[in-house]
Amino acid sequence: MFERPRGGERAVLVRIGLHGPVENEDLEELVQLAESAGVSAAATITGRRERPDPRYFVGSGKADEIRQAAEACCAEVILVDHALSPSQERNLEKLIGLRVLDRNALILEIFAQRARSHEGKLEVELAQLRHLSSRLVRGWTHLERQKGGIGLRGPGETQLETDQRLLGERVRVLSRRLEKLKLQRETGRQRRVEIPIPSVALVGYTNAGKSTLFRSLTGANTYVADQLFATLDPLVRRVSLPGGSPIVVADTVGFIRELPHELVAAFQSTLTEAREATLLLHVIDACDSRRDERIEQVNAVLTDVGAGGLPQIKVFNKIDQLETTPRVERNEALEVQSVWISAARHLGLAELMDSVAERLSRFAKPRTVRVDSRYAGTVRARLFASGVVKGERVLENGSIELSVHLPDFGARELARIPGVECFYSEPSQTCAAEGGYLQFPPVKRLS
Repeated sequence: MFERPRGGERAVLVRIGLHGPVENEDLEELVQLAESAGVSAAATITGRRERPDPRYFVGSGKADEIRQAAEACCAEVILVDHALSPSQERNLEKLIGLRVLDRNALILEIFAQRARSHEGKLEVELAQLRHLSSRLVRGWTHLERQKGGIGLRGPGETQLETDQRLLGERVRVLSRRLEKLKLQRETGRQRRVEIPIPSVALVGYTNAGKSTLFRSLTGANTYVADQLFATLDPLVRRVSLPGGSPIVVADTVGFIRELPHELVAAFQSTLTEAREATLLLHVIDACDSRRDERIEQVNAVLTDVGAGGLPQIKVFNKIDQLETTPRVERNEALEVQSVWISAARHLGLAELMDSVAERLSRFAKPRTVRVDSRYAGTVRARLFASGVVKGERVLENGSIELSVHLPDFGARELARIPGVECFYSEPSQTCAAEGGYLQFPPVKRLS
């Protein structure tokens, strides 16, 4: 059903500069996308326009140039590094006589090849179906109406209408399955909250080194490759900060400019790992000449998925290629803003973990928790499992008193448990960098 390039196909790559010349970095990214999809670049066509052509996007003269280039190099597919409308895609295919895939379809194809989990495969298929729904007409315009039912009366249903109906049914089935998987994922997340620890999500532009950093921090045997979208399915591992406090680290899918809206919509459940994280580590390729632009593009996607307001530390990776040393940069308030590391060479990882511990500890304050003896076992086990307990004593009435480090919202949530009192022990004191941190489920703000 899906128009996927077959491995080893030769393609003509097309990139048009709108309101300016084509940047070399954009062409390099298009070549990387093609290679990630298993397609080799046989020719590259560039151009410049003030605005897209309504019929071909690239203009009639440039469209004919693409057709000639495809014939000369025996290309089998045309890859256009722009989002095409269904009519533009259809007109180009009719003129050139080859399959045309726009940027969205190409990224969807890469995702389809890389998805490994059941949920990831369903999400990609759903995104492909939604992308395909507006493009069905091109494959069925030559078919006549089917005959009606008994006696062949009536015009019946066209093949296009039949395919649209079947596609709609499949979309509904996939949506129901994904909703069920979303509930299962939420159940698993709630179980993790029972022993609450902070979560740190690795985000960033694709191929910035997130999976390499994840492997270096957690020791997980994750797939690492110098290609776009090497990781699609989120991975979660538990690690310990300096001082012993545990955290959960999540590796997420890489972002890219002009990320297809179909993918953003379909991968909401997967992107929850980033949206509900306590802290984001924004991994950046320090060698990228357009790294500032990439930072803005990633932040834009984070805003789209509801994670734009989360605290983050910028992690400039691959410093070994710049021949510089690890360092930590702070703002005027002496808060950690960025850390320069090399995940592949394990340079600066200690500074990074110290910075994570410091940022998380700023949420926590020293408190005293007094627990009635009837509830002491459960609450005590929960706090010790989170690594936030600094001291403990038993009172004469059998209740226990714990010295802990907790953030404000965590203390408020804890205080709602029957038989638990939580109050400041030293209001002027702040938690040290190596102190523990406890994440509770978010609660509504009190008026």
